[in-house]
Amino acid sequence: GGQPEWWVCRHWTHVFFYRMRSGEARTDMSKKMLSFVTTGKETPSKREADVRVEDFGEIYDEFDKDVAETQASRCSQCGVPFCQINCPLHNNIPDWLMLTAEGRMEEAYKLSAQTNNMPEICGRICPQDRLCEGSCVIEKGFESVTIGAVEKHITETAFENGWVQPPQPVAERSESVGIIGAGPAGLAAADMLRQQGYQVTIYDRYDRVGGLLIYGIPGFKLEKHVVERRHKLLVDGGVTFQLNVNIGTDRSFEDVRAAHDAVLIATGVYKARDISVPGVGLGGVVPALDYLTASNRKSLGDDVAAFESGELNAEGRNVVVVGGGDTAMDCVRTAIRQNAKSVSCLYRRDRANMPGSQREVANAEEEGVVFKWLSAPQAFLGDNRVRAVQAQKIHLGQPDATGRQVPQIIDGSAHEIEADLVIKALGFDPEDLPQMFDAPALQVSKWGTISIDWQTMMTSLPGVFAAGDIVRGASLVVWGVRDGRDAADAIHSYIMAQSEAPQAAVAGA
Repeated sequence: GGQPEWWVCRHWTHVFFYRMRSGEARTDMSKKMLSFVTTGKETPSKREADVRVEDFGEIYDEFDKDVAETQASRCSQCGVPFCQINCPLHNNIPDWLMLTAEGRMEEAYKLSAQTNNMPEICGRICPQDRLCEGSCVIEKGFESVTIGAVEKHITETAFENGWVQPPQPVAERSESVGIIGAGPAGLAAADMLRQQGYQVTIYDRYDRVGGLLIYGIPGFKLEKHVVERRHKLLVDGGVTFQLNVNIGTDRSFEDVRAAHDAVLIATGVYKARDISVPGVGLGGVVPALDYLTASNRKSLGDDVAAFESGELNAEGRNVVVVGGGDTAMDCVRTAIRQNAKSVSCLYRRDRANMPGSQREVANAEEEGVVFKWLSAPQAFLGDNRVRAVQAQKIHLGQPDATGRQVPQIIDGSAHEIEADLVIKALGFDPEDLPQMFDAPALQVSKWGTISIDWQTMMTSLPGVFAAGDIVRGASLVVWGVRDGRDAADAIHSYIMAQSEAPQAAVAGA
């Protein structure tokens, strides 16, 4: 029926598995699965808003064993698992739900880990409502299976029981790979390459491993020990990390190329997009990543001068966040936890058209954030420091070429919103890597992202590959993991071809 080969193989293996069972076993399974008709959807309990805003701990509890098994049993084991097809990693979701329902947790973990290098992270921060759960074929009257929470439960159970092990290559290889960037794409690629036996070194500009997982995402969505645990596994598996190393400044890109048989660029995108309105240069108008990094560093115990001085601290301030993505949601919820006087989110479209997770919007509203839909900043007002945002009301007009309605300003709708801290959460662009790396031959797209051959994941430079946000633009963590895995496969193919070429030449002679 036009399904990809991998899916056909999985599906018919699954069918064969069922047909080989005894009648008694099949009857037992029918009692365990498809229970969505009698059992309602249940999500992990969530700490009350007035309690959770007092700290940066994760807001969702974990499923216990019985609840996880019950929720997993709601899976319909459908013939066309759209949850799996619409997951960037094509996780074997129906299969590990079935194994969880049967209480076969170690098998469930091993199956989950086959396609995902960090399922405990994706289970926490993936927008499941837009991906796997949003694609569940169970009729909406019954609601989708709680896939993300079960995925988190599987991996946490695996950690508790010691089933999660460092990458363990069958045999070591002499070839080495250098990876620039210790974010999701770089970490996933390193894991896969170490499993193949390659000598892997990761270079990162920051002092901790994880990239935006550490400094961009607040602890109430992803506690930092979860990322540090993955870091330790890679170190125990033989991956070398060189931190506080800025390629292009502290060490040349050509030096990195010369030191390795292949190089992967997985730097992510960090340059904040700006807005061209009067007053954007006033004090108190700050980029989102600067604000989130200061907050995360403070939570990690670092001394942060800009936080202590109040420049990047929302305490006692009227905060306005401009933007409607997940980064904006992180900012407004962080400001609440910093005891801001008030927190508003200004977004030029309506709720239905915002790019951020609806789950995050609901959490933010529970915590006291005020959303000002269909509003856009016209100017930031103040002398040396911002005192207010002058905003205008918006009307959504006819759709453009992308299908989205075009925001149109309503004349005479200007009004002021009190603000002494404005956070710009307008997205991220890539830095100028050819200039930074002193590599003018490194080709980039019209958006500034690195151009690659998507079949080989290779850039315009031989032996140099790229993956993650630096290629596709700011995206989801799960796409970073997928790209890192694909890049590892491409690098392995490249190195194998390079090693076979001299042998072929000798044989031909």
